[in-house]
Amino acid sequence: MVHKESIALPSDPERRLFDGDEGVQLVADAFGAARNGAVILAHGGGQTRHAWAKAGERIAAAGWLAVALDLRGHGESGWSPSGDYRLTRFARDLALVAKQIGQRPHVVGASLGGLAGLMAETHTDPGAFASLTLVDITPRMEPAGVARVVGFMADRAEDGFSSLEEAAEFIAQYLPHRPRPQDLSGLAKNLRRGDDGRHRWHWDPRFITSVVETRATHSMDEFEARAGELRLPLHLIRGRLSELVSEEAARAFLEAAPHAKFSDVANAGHMVAGDRNDAFIEAVLGFLEDQRNAT
Repeated sequence: MVHKESIALPSDPERRLFDGDEGVQLVADAFGAARNGAVILAHGGGQTRHAWAKAGERIAAAGWLAVALDLRGHGESGWSPSGDYRLTRFARDLALVAKQIGQRPHVVGASLGGLAGLMAETHTDPGAFASLTLVDITPRMEPAGVARVVGFMADRAEDGFSSLEEAAEFIAQYLPHRPRPQDLSGLAKNLRRGDDGRHRWHWDPRFITSVVETRATHSMDEFEARAGELRLPLHLIRGRLSELVSEEAARAFLEAAPHAKFSDVANAGHMVAGDRNDAFIEAVLGFLEDQRNAT
C-alpha cells in the first residue's frame, strides 16, 4: 500500500511511503509524473535517497516518474526488526515497491541497489521490472575494491564524527579525486546526530555484517550466469576509474548478457553519479528513451 503524506509543490519531490518486506516502512521522494513510465532509483550501500536529487529532477523533466528510495536501514526508512540485510531482503523490497507503484517500473540501481535489482530478477521476483540499469556493479567484483568500500563504511560506523567538518575530511581522504564541497548541507542528510552530539552515518550498523555474509553465501559465478539468462533490457554503467568493477569484470558481464547496453563514464570512479553526474544522467536518459521507443 502506498501512502501519500502531503501534496508537494510542482518543483519539489513528493514524499511517499511504501511497505517493504518484514513490514519495514520505506521512505521515498517522487519526482514528476509517469507520462512515459516510472523509474525506481535505488542507492548504494551507506547512501540515502538524497544522492539522486539531481537525477530525479532531470528524469522527471524528461517525462518519467522518478522514485528515489531510501533502502531498508538507510536514511529515513525503517530498520529491519530482525537485523536482516541480506541481499534477498533488499530485492524483495524493490519488487514490493514496484508493485505498489502500480506499473512495471524501470530500475536504476547503484552498487547495492543494482545488486538488489539483479537478485530480484534472477531469484526472488523475476519479471518485476521493465528494465534494469546497473551503476558500477556486476556480480564479479574486485576483492580489493570491495574491501576498501566496506572498510570505509565500517570504520566510523560506531564512533561517528564530532562534527560535519570532520566527516567531510574523512570522505575527502577516501575520495581524493573529488573536490571537497564548501556547502555541507548535502552531507548532513547522510548523517544523524545522536544524543551524545556525535554525527553517525544514517544507516543501521548491522547492515555491514549482512554485506559480508552475502559475499560469503552467494556464488558470484552462479549469479553472473543467472544474470546472463535474463531477457529484460539491461544497461551497465561503469565508472572508468572504478576500483570495484574492472574492465575484465565488465567484459565478463557483457559476454554473459550480450544484449546489455554498456556505458563507460570517463573520469568517474565507483560513485559514478557523484563524480560525473551530468554524464551519468545522459546515459540513463538515453537508455530510458530507447526503452520508450521500443514499446
